[in-house]
Amino acid sequence: MNSLDDGCLMHIFSFLSPIPDRYNTALVCHRWRFLACHPRLWLRVERPIRGVMEPGVYPNLEVAVSAARPGDTILIAAGGSHVACNIQIKKPICIIGGGDLPDDTVLTCSRGFDNALEFLSTCKIANLTIRAELGCCLLHRSGKLTIQECLLQCEQNPLDYLSFPIISTAIEYNSFPSLKEQGHGVTVVRTRIEGGAKAIRTNGTLALQRVRAIYSRSSVFFWFEVGEK
Repeated sequence: MNSLDDGCLMHIFSFLSPIPDRYNTALVCHRWRFLACHPRLWLRVERPIRGVMEPGVYPNLEVAVSAARPGDTILIAAGGSHVACNIQIKKPICIIGGGDLPDDTVLTCSRGFDNALEFLSTCKIANLTIRAELGCCLLHRSGKLTIQECLLQCEQNPLDYLSFPIISTAIEYNSFPSLKEQGHGVTVVRTRIEGGAKAIRTNGTLALQRVRAIYSRSSVFFWFEVGEK
C-alpha cells in the first residue's frame, strides 16, 4: 500500500465509511492521516455549472446532508445565499463555510419555517452565517453541538419575541447511566449573535453555563456552554 501514490490512496479511502473505517485509517501513520482527512474527500455544496455536477458535489445543503455518511464533512461554497429551511440532521457530521469569514457563506431560513438546521445528533458547524427571518437559526434536540466562529442572525421584526438564534430542547436522562454517557450539550466558540429575544432558549433540562464575551468596535463575540444543571 505504501508504494501507491497519494492520488491512488485517496481514491481508495473515498470508498471507506468515515466512521469507523476512515477514522481507523488515519491512525496508521502521518501520511495516511493527512490523506484520510484531506478536503478532497469532503462533500461540497456548489451551484452547478452548465447543469453538470461532479461526484461528491451537491446543489444544496439538504441534498448533501441526505447523502452524507456519519463522520462526513460538508463544505459549503462561499458567495451568495444558500437556502436552509427545517433541515434535520440525524447523523454526526461537520458543516463548514468555504469563505475566509463567516459572512462569506450565508444560510437563510425564510419566514414560515421553524428553523434553519435541526440537530438530533452530535455535530459541528463552523465559519457560517445563519440567518432566520422568523423562528430560530439552530434547533438542538439531542447530541453535542459545537458552533465555532459563526454569525447567527435573527432579523428584526415586530415578532422578535418569537425569534431565538439557538433553541435547545435536549433532556438529560439522569436515571439511565448508559444514555447519560452519550451526553447532550451545546458549545459556542467565538460566535457573533445578533437579534432575537435572547441568545439561547432552553426548553429541556440543560442550562446556560460559562458565559464569556469580548466586545469589539463593531460586534460582540460569545463563548458559552449549555449543559446539565
